[in-house]
Amino acid sequence: MTGDAPTDATQFPRLRRTAVFVVSRGRRGWGILHRPLPQPPDKLRHGPLKQDAFPSPLHNRYNAAWLGYALGWSFLICFVTGLVSHFAQHPTSWFDLPARPIWLYRVTQGVHVATGIASIPLLLAKLWTVYPRFWDWPPAKSIASAIERVSLIGLVGGAIFQILTGIANIYKWYFFSFFFTPTHYFSAWIVMGSLVIHVGAKISIARDALRHPERYEKRAHRVGTASADGPHPEPSLSRRGFLAGVVATSGAVTVATVGQTLSPLGALDVLGPRKPGDGPQHLPVNQTARAAGVTTVIRDPDFSLTIRRGTASKVLTLADIRALPQHTVRLPITCVEGWSADGVWSGVRLRDLLDLLDIPHHAAVRVESLERGGLYRSSTVNPSHARDPLTLLATHLNGEVLDADHGYPLRLIAPDRPGVMQTKWVHEVTVL
Repeated sequence: MTGDAPTDATQFPRLRRTAVFVVSRGRRGWGILHRPLPQPPDKLRHGPLKQDAFPSPLHNRYNAAWLGYALGWSFLICFVTGLVSHFAQHPTSWFDLPARPIWLYRVTQGVHVATGIASIPLLLAKLWTVYPRFWDWPPAKSIASAIERVSLIGLVGGAIFQILTGIANIYKWYFFSFFFTPTHYFSAWIVMGSLVIHVGAKISIARDALRHPERYEKRAHRVGTASADGPHPEPSLSRRGFLAGVVATSGAVTVATVGQTLSPLGALDVLGPRKPGDGPQHLPVNQTARAAGVTTVIRDPDFSLTIRRGTASKVLTLADIRALPQHTVRLPITCVEGWSADGVWSGVRLRDLLDLLDIPHHAAVRVESLERGGLYRSSTVNPSHARDPLTLLATHLNGEVLDADHGYPLRLIAPDRPGVMQTKWVHEVTVL
């Protein structure tokens, strides 16, 4: 505005009337969302819909809020660490897992699986606590509450789906026909989106319940009302006892499985599918040479490794590779199923092989396996990993020639990479 141009809104009556109209219509439209819906007929109130159908005082908002906060944090941690795992397996232009620290993926994936397992008792307890709310009467008090309840389909259904398929993947029990990795990834976004909607609708109620637990400690849930009046049954378990039991159960299942990642607790790993010291050469194996169909080809006396850069190539026999400078490193194998274990690897540095063809330091390479099929028969090694002094094409493990199931005659071992990308039975390295 310049000069003496009018700035008072009263000088624009038509504009003012339009603004008032828009605001009033907006308030009216928002009010529709919260306008009470008609009550359904009382004759439908039977079974779980019957008033006072769930008299336990433990079905209260304090327990629901406390468990909701615990689940929210565990889901968030599991989601973030899951994103790290997904993008580590499927690198993008904006995210590439670094080579250092060498234990980063081991920690993030271990935490991912541990929090997922710890969430099981929390989710079961939460569902039990709020189960009466699923039978609220009327089913939705307003359009806004109906939206919030619909979001529970994605939240509850998605959470159960994530945990069931996640546990099945840990134990390699693929009872489903879809590919686990992308399905797990995209359904996680559905769960988190539904969680955001649910938190937005319930945050004020949950805060009030946590700040004033005495309001809910002795009140049984009554369908269709905030609380029940009249006599209540004496609780067989206190609020603190109930929550302590849930936490203890969650801690117990975690301790009974986390040993597959945290080696000092390996003796307590009674429920985990892997133990750090099990397997050939004291290291677990996911895919065997027989399952990969390479038991014959890896024993070919004419085996050679080919390094390609455009039309140029370098072919090395196993004897040539062993004649190159050898190095020994201690690196973990970390599987997406959550287990990890340390191994002492010996072999030739990948960067020394690349230098044989004067391959630029900024170049990524593709490492290919003798395995003919499979989603992970090859993997891309970014420059930071390819040039890292700890990255080897290994020929030995724990002082012995590689076992066939560990990738004989050559396998990739690099710091801070998922196990499925530590390609076994390597026979070709191509510059990208």
